[in-house]
Amino acid sequence: MNKIRKGDEVIVTTGKDKGRRGTIVRRVDDEHVVVEGVNRVKKHVRPNPVKGEVGGIREKEMPIHVSNIALFNPAAQKGDRVGIKVLEDGRKARFFKSNGELVDA
Repeated sequence: MNKIRKGDEVIVTTGKDKGRRGTIVRRVDDEHVVVEGVNRVKKHVRPNPVKGEVGGIREKEMPIHVSNIALFNPAAQKGDRVGIKVLEDGRKARFFKSNGELVDA
């Protein structure tokens, strides 16, 4: 079970975008995710008349390592570590380590 999933609101803990919040758009692999509005780079694109694309400079979001982000805890208004525990009915659920509150309520 992954501690950070698509659609979660996260906060960046290190790097040039430290402190910026966003939602996870997609998981690239087990260790990298793309966060909306974070780690944006400029890509120089060549025009392609066959596809009808115009050239220029485009901004796109690049993957960021999961160790550089933390799940945002709305109760504490800051990033928090996440743990996994088994509930009474046998299901697994994520919880915030600081206050024990369930993420997937």
